Amino acid sequence: MDEVNTVSNFIHDFIDADLAAGVNTRVQTRFPPEPNGYLHIGHAKAICIDFSTAEKYGGICNLRLDDTNPSKEDVEYVDAIKEDIAWLGYHWENVLYASSYFDFIYDCAIQLIKKGKAYVCDLTADEIRDYRGTLTEPGKNSPYRDRSIEENLDLFARMTAGEFPDVSRTLRAKIDMASPNINMRDPVIYRIAHVHHHQTGDKWCVYPMYDFAHPLSDARERVTYSLCSLEFENHRPLYDWFIREIGFDEPPRQIEFARLNINYCVTSKRKCLELVEKGCVEGWDDPRMVTLCGLRRRGYPAAAIREFINRIGVSKAYSVVDYGLLEACVRDELNANAPRVMTVLHPLKVVIDNYPADQSEEIEVENHPDHPELGRHTVRFSRELYVERDDFMIEPVKKYFRLYPGNEVRLKSAYFVTCTGYETDANGEVTCLHCTYDPASRGGNSPDGRKVRGTLHWVSAADCVPCEVRLYDRLFNAEDPGANGNYLDDLNPDSLTVLKDCMAEGSLRNVKPGDTFQFMRQGYFCADKTSAPGALVFNRTVALNSSWK
Repeated sequence: MDEVNTVSNFIHDFIDADLAAGVNTRVQTRFPPEPNGYLHIGHAKAICIDFSTAEKYGGICNLRLDDTNPSKEDVEYVDAIKEDIAWLGYHWENVLYASSYFDFIYDCAIQLIKKGKAYVCDLTADEIRDYRGTLTEPGKNSPYRDRSIEENLDLFARMTAGEFPDVSRTLRAKIDMASPNINMRDPVIYRIAHVHHHQTGDKWCVYPMYDFAHPLSDARERVTYSLCSLEFENHRPLYDWFIREIGFDEPPRQIEFARLNINYCVTSKRKCLELVEKGCVEGWDDPRMVTLCGLRRRGYPAAAIREFINRIGVSKAYSVVDYGLLEACVRDELNANAPRVMTVLHPLKVVIDNYPADQSEEIEVENHPDHPELGRHTVRFSRELYVERDDFMIEPVKKYFRLYPGNEVRLKSAYFVTCTGYETDANGEVTCLHCTYDPASRGGNSPDGRKVRGTLHWVSAADCVPCEVRLYDRLFNAEDPGANGNYLDDLNPDSLTVLKDCMAEGSLRNVKPGDTFQFMRQGYFCADKTSAPGALVFNRTVALNSSWK
């Protein structure tokens, strides 16, 4: 597996120093997503860092589902997360759930109460916010902060028994309401929520907050390095406080890195859900989405995403990565591995008048010009063909080397043909070309050594298969969607173009969903999940070269 940022990685520098000093003798990490949505390209960075770090040091990485907020979580998301991680090429040691530790986390809360380090508070959420203070002003103590240990134990037990309604009481850590770090100002560690949980059912009506459950789960699992994005840096003192107060002998070390920010897209789960619910996209796996399932459906190779993460590196500095870099990684990977085939997106019929009407022949085409070991496949050549409509002009412009009356071109791997005329309909639209071919030029070379400037791809009318082709572009027109208002106003109205009457060479007749190809002169395409024999559907993964303006 690729190591993340092999040139320089400050996380690995920290680990190297710890191992050398004997602070740790092993490396254990975890990837802890909340199962409340589908993973996106930003999660790919965390996945690569967590799993690759464990691999580098011969350690283990667990997948731990942070399911502490059951009202927003679903088994559907759990299954999708597992599928996405496996698709990226990583393997977890164990699948764990924060909910598996609920008994342990609850005991830790009781321990804090008995130490006088936690109390039951009756303030509402708005009142807690008002009491918390600001960045420049200290907070003030809750009027319930000095409840006795006995009273707090009784109230917390009654909360747990379901005696009180939702949001009527919370359990808060007793730390310092004057702390310059707002996260340390008596944070809520348990709240009441009479909600069915996808793992624990109706056992609990009190649930731990993320900031409480997360460090305790790390410590219980014996995680040595809790790797997380930079927004958790200000939470680190709280992370350490919980672990210290509970008294773990081998505390994990939290290390933060800059999250992935990429232009022309949104990665907020809330916004992604809104896009789905408002019908702006087909679903979470719409190929225009930067969810991992959307990128997979579009045909992005997992290796390209890993290479993209490797190229952007690991740092603590905020930056915005150009989406074009991701496309370049995809293009490089597909250029090296995708077989070449011929597909005509805007068909124009061609009749080769001097080719026998009752004859056809097989033409061998290489699967990859740079990898002969990938072999060859055959396509059928016949009197009637289809070429791209853009490959013909009645009156050619300067340096136009394709078909026009009197001009000779090469049909890829087949013959030289010369345009002798064309037919039009009542509106003057060209409907058919007439050509002659040189039988001696089979294979695309003339025995007399004459040169032609244009080489066209084509498909046989007798052996082609109809297909639908979806041309995807970026979902947003703005580099920073929503920066100047509502992000929905920045949607690209031309992010999807559907071509219904395309023609593909016969070798594609039985392709399977997920199969990827280079359509010669067109770009890289992937058979969609809805594609089936007799009803082929292809998604454009990326153009041959960057075409974004």
